[in-house]
Amino acid sequence: MLMGNDDAAMIKMKWGHLGKILHIDLSAGNSRVEEYDADFALKYIGGRGFGAKIVMDNLKKGIKPLDPENVIVIAPGVLSGLYLPSSGKTAFVPISPLTGIYADSNMGGMLGVEIRQAGYDALVICGRAKEFSYIWIDDDIVEIRDASKYRGKKSTETERELKEDLRDEGIKVATIGPAGENLVKFACVNSEWSRNAGRTGMGAIFGSKNIKAIAVRGTKDLPVYDMNKLVELSDKAYKTLQDHPMMKFWQEEGLMSVIDYANKLGIIPTRNFSDAHFEDADMINGEVMTSRYKIGDSACYSCPMACGNICLVKSGAYAGTVTEGPEYESAAMLGSNVGINNFSAILRGNYLCDELGIDTITSGSMIATIIDGYERGLLTLEDVDGIALSWGDDSSIMHLLEKIASRDGIGDVLAGGPYGVIRKFPQLEPIISHVKGMDQSAYDARVGVTMALAYATSDIGAHHARAWPIAKELEVGADWTLEEKVDLVIYHQTIRPLFDMLGVCRLPWIELGFDENAYAEFYSAATGVRVTLDDLLEKSRSVFNLTRAINLYMGVERADDYPPERTFNDPIKTGPHVGEHLDRDLFDHMLNIYYERRGWDENGRPSDEQLRECGALGLFKSQLD
Repeated sequence: MLMGNDDAAMIKMKWGHLGKILHIDLSAGNSRVEEYDADFALKYIGGRGFGAKIVMDNLKKGIKPLDPENVIVIAPGVLSGLYLPSSGKTAFVPISPLTGIYADSNMGGMLGVEIRQAGYDALVICGRAKEFSYIWIDDDIVEIRDASKYRGKKSTETERELKEDLRDEGIKVATIGPAGENLVKFACVNSEWSRNAGRTGMGAIFGSKNIKAIAVRGTKDLPVYDMNKLVELSDKAYKTLQDHPMMKFWQEEGLMSVIDYANKLGIIPTRNFSDAHFEDADMINGEVMTSRYKIGDSACYSCPMACGNICLVKSGAYAGTVTEGPEYESAAMLGSNVGINNFSAILRGNYLCDELGIDTITSGSMIATIIDGYERGLLTLEDVDGIALSWGDDSSIMHLLEKIASRDGIGDVLAGGPYGVIRKFPQLEPIISHVKGMDQSAYDARVGVTMALAYATSDIGAHHARAWPIAKELEVGADWTLEEKVDLVIYHQTIRPLFDMLGVCRLPWIELGFDENAYAEFYSAATGVRVTLDDLLEKSRSVFNLTRAINLYMGVERADDYPPERTFNDPIKTGPHVGEHLDRDLFDHMLNIYYERRGWDENGRPSDEQLRECGALGLFKSQLD
């Protein structure tokens, strides 16, 4: 990093960074503002980087995710809220109730922008409120207020009423639905109708702290070192994106275009990942959405891609349902993975998940697991509350979503996620696709060793947001060396989390090939600190080592760095990859290469030098030596 003393002084002068973190102690009922120094800003950048370091600093021996002492950090990035493409991202970072290890989930929209405009680069929430409450932040005013009137209400209803009660439609609200109140382990935090911190159970953390919502109003300017340069760079970036030949198609279908893509490649989740090709994909794809259901677009802050699809069900059992979405993951996990070929039902499922406050991916995964178990005779009718489950039975699936949120009967079991289901029904373990307690995202990994490695080594579990290398692997073909495939995974696990540190969306890079070097230029213009992309990537690698240290502290071992057993044991049944599955010896060899390329030992432990650099050496040595 090309940084001198003058550059460090600029950070202290709050160019780009605001220099303040707001700590809220719910048990004590008070708050305080912490000012951080240039070293912290330069080392951890923002967003997920700030969150990981703060979570590590607050770890205690024997801490459990739903303990009051488990902090949750809400951190936009240093670029959040600035004039540049897709700069409306915010990281939520705790120890996860779903997995029991490090977690982060990323939310789009305006929440993080408002937090920054209120004067803070992060919120750190600890303790448990004595009464059911919400947090009100109005610039320098921070209050913990009674939320009893909102108890039991759904996400959008709570957001609407809070804005009415605070008499300001412009405030930004993050709230939980009934699922979060009931501590469903994959409950979401919802904002702006359909923006969610969806995976790893952020809503359960809120619920455990007796917090229904956070409402924020910010009126302050964001400091930029060289505004003229930032405007120049951003104008150029917007034009590049707008002129891209795929932009119009992207704005029409968004991530729903991936349905056809994944089905053609033979990686779409089908009937609980028992297959990777769905015969009715053309009934739930982007063309069906745009021609029959879509009525509008929506976008996160400062985003030209506008990938949010507003859809209306106009007839049938779910007529009148209006929802923003679905995106590919939701459509696949609530569609092909549970055997549904009715797009109206997928929209209804997406709507219910948003309103109840549960993650669409985990919901679809858990429901598919018990349908699969029932169909195989591993579960009895009594086990599933007398519901005769079958693939594609949308009425029963909608009912199960309600039961999960209320923790009623079989819904209480499913609310525990993969580990909860395995504890109750150990016979289902072979058919649950998860890594470290996080159920697998909507990409089959039996023919993509890079995707299997990405799932296996992800610091939060089997989630595609950490790395999505399978497309390049399958499109390029099999001529790569294993070392090149490992390097691809590591690069994805470095560049994608960097976006979460900066507070920007990764989709311009993924879908439109936007030059990632531009983000170093944005950062330099915002902060006055001259960096290259490699400088920023080095910081992202360091944070990945930090989160690895947290997970080792929480008990993760090499044995946890493997993809779901089905990846090895169950050959694909139909589609372009019939009969294929992942070779275990090949994967084990790749994992060795991965550890070596990371600079970790044979058990996946970072070196002392790496741990010292990321700030985790003291934690690691005291607990693991």
